[in-house]
Amino acid sequence: MSETGGSEITTAPITPQPPKPPTEDPPESMSRAASVARVPPLVIPAPTATTNGGGDQITLKTPKALTPKSRTPRFMTPIGSPIRRALHLTRLDPQDAWLPITESRNGNAYYAAFHTLCSGIGIQSLVLPVAFTYLGWTWGVICMTLAFIWQLYTLYLLVQLHESPETGIRFCRYIQLCNATFGEKISKFLALFPILYLSGGTCVALIVLGGATSKSFFQIVCGATCTAKPLTPAEWYLVFTCAAAILSQLPNLNSIAGVSLVGAITAIGYCTIIWVVSVDKGRLPNVSYDPLKSNKKFIHFFDVLNALGMIAFAFRGHNLILEIQSTMPSNEKHPSRVPMWRGVLISYTLIAMCLFPLAIGGYWAYGQMIPYQGGMFAALFRFHMRDTSRLVLGLASLFVVVNALSSFQIYGMPMFDEMESHYTRRFKKAAPWWLRAIMRAMFTYGCYFIAVAIPFLGSIAGLLGGISLPVTLAYPCFMWLKMKKPKKYGLSWWVNWVLGVVGILLSILLIAAGVYVVIDTGITVSFFKPQ
Repeated sequence: MSETGGSEITTAPITPQPPKPPTEDPPESMSRAASVARVPPLVIPAPTATTNGGGDQITLKTPKALTPKSRTPRFMTPIGSPIRRALHLTRLDPQDAWLPITESRNGNAYYAAFHTLCSGIGIQSLVLPVAFTYLGWTWGVICMTLAFIWQLYTLYLLVQLHESPETGIRFCRYIQLCNATFGEKISKFLALFPILYLSGGTCVALIVLGGATSKSFFQIVCGATCTAKPLTPAEWYLVFTCAAAILSQLPNLNSIAGVSLVGAITAIGYCTIIWVVSVDKGRLPNVSYDPLKSNKKFIHFFDVLNALGMIAFAFRGHNLILEIQSTMPSNEKHPSRVPMWRGVLISYTLIAMCLFPLAIGGYWAYGQMIPYQGGMFAALFRFHMRDTSRLVLGLASLFVVVNALSSFQIYGMPMFDEMESHYTRRFKKAAPWWLRAIMRAMFTYGCYFIAVAIPFLGSIAGLLGGISLPVTLAYPCFMWLKMKKPKKYGLSWWVNWVLGVVGILLSILLIAAGVYVVIDTGITVSFFKPQ
C-alpha cells in the first residue's frame, strides 16, 4: 500500500502472474519480431485503472493475460530481438523443428562448404568449352569471369538477406524470401516454377546422367570380351534410382553432410581427371580456335546467346543457399551469415579451381572439335579411350555416378520439405517415419518415371534454363533493393538495379533462343524410349 496525493492505490490481480518484464515499454518492432510459435510467449497487458464511487480509491486491475495472434508469416523463424533480450526467450516455430531442412540447426562453415560445393559443381560444367567455340578465347574468358563474379555477388546478397537484424526474422527457404519481397501471388508466378524445376528437374536430369554413366562404367569394368548381358537404359536408370531412394531416407539436411562431402570430393575428382588427361594428351591434330559463325547474323546471335546460357547455367545452387544457411544456429552475437559466407568462399574457391581449368584446358585441347553433347566427358571417351588406361576412365565414370547420387539428395531435400510441410500444417505434428519414407520414395520413383517417359526433356533444357536463370542472377538484386532499401542513386542502388534488369533481359533472350533452337533443329519425341 502506498499513498499518492491522499488517494489509496491497490493492485488486485485476477490471476497469479509470471515475473514482469522490465517496466519500460517494449520497442515498436516487438510485434514484428515476436515468435510465430503456435503458443507465443505471454505478454502482460497494461493495468486498467478504475475508481470507486467516491472517486478516492483507485484499483488497478490487470486484465486476463491474452495470447495475441501473431501477424508474422508462419514461415519466418525468429532470432534475437529486443523483446527476446528482455524476456530471455528463444522459442522457435514448432513446424520448423518438424521439417527436414530446419529440423537440425547444428551446422557450421564446413557443412556449408560441403553442401555448396556438392550442389555447385555439376555435369553442366563439362560443356563450358562448347561455349568457347562460339565466343572464342577472349570473350569466352571475359564472359566466364564476369558470370562467376556476378553469381558470387548474388550469393553474397542471399546470405545477408537470410536474417534481418531489424526484425529478428530468418528466411529459411528461397520461396519464403520471395514471398516477403514480392508478395505471395507475384512470387508464385515469378519464382515457384523455376525453383521447382531447379529441384525436381535437376533430380530427373541426375537420374538420366547417373543411369547412362553407370552403363559406361559397367562396360569399362567388364571390358570388350565381357559376355554378361547388358541392362537396358531404363534398367540402369532404375538401378541408380534405387540407390538414390535408399540415401533419401536420411532424415534432414544436416544428416547428409557426409554425403555432400563425398559428392564434393568426387566432383573435384572427375573434373580434375578430365582436364588433366585432356591437357596431358596434348592438342588434337588440326585443332582450330576460330569462333563458329553462321552465314545468317540472327542465327549467329542466337548461338552466342546459347553460349552465354551455357556459362550462366554452369554456376548453380542459388536456390539452395538459404536452405543450407538455415541449418546453422544463429543469435545476435554469432549470426549465421558469418560462418555461411566463410563456407561459400571456401567452396567457390574450389569451384573456380575446377571450372576455369576445365573450360580453358578443354578448349585448348579440343578447340572446335569438342562434342556439343556431353562436352568434356564425351571428348575424353571419343578421343582418348584407346590411349588412356581403363582405371582412369573407370574412376572418372564412377566419380560422376557418385556425385550424381550425392547431388540428388541435396536437390531433392527442398521437395521433401515441401511435401512434409503439407502434413505438418494439417496435423500440427511431425510426419511419422513410415510416412516420410513413403513420400520420399514416391518422389524418387516419380522422377524415374519422368526420366523414362520423357527422355527428350534434355532437348528443351535450354528453354527451361532460361526461365530459371533469374533465380540466380536477377531476383537476389531486386530482393536486396526491396528489403535493405539502399540510398537512392547510390552505388548499391545502381549496381543492383543494373544487374537485376540485365538478368531479366538475358533470361528473356535465352528463352527466345531456346524456342528458336527447338523450332529450328526440332526434337525427337520418343516417349518411354530412353537412349
